[in-house]
Amino acid sequence: QVQLLESGGGLVQPGGSLRLSCAASGFTFSTYTINWVRQAPGKGPEWVSAIRPAGGATWYADSVKGRFTISREDAKNTLYLQMNSLQPEDSGLYYCARDGKSAGELDYWGQGTQVTVSS
Repeated sequence: QVQLLESGGGLVQPGGSLRLSCAASGFTFSTYTINWVRQAPGKGPEWVSAIRPAGGATWYADSVKGRFTISREDAKNTLYLQMNSLQPEDSGLYYCARDGKSAGELDYWGQGTQVTVSS
């Protein structure tokens, strides 16, 4: 079955960096657009970034543009998110999610990894 497993979250000071990973299994990873979505406590989900198959086009939310970099390693079925210059407002649960068949649909999600930015 389709599985997405995030890792790499933790506690970091403002201005610091983290690298998140998402290990995929149960589907042909290299043929799907994969997304990062985050959710802060008490708020709705916020789309963060996406990357097309074969390391193609990437997209970022304005709130993270220039600070975050999405990448993928298809040989390892793994998605990454390099996060630099982290700020407290970047705190939240970070999920990877697979594009579904319909536009805007995310059909499978991981369980999330917690990122906390605090001094």
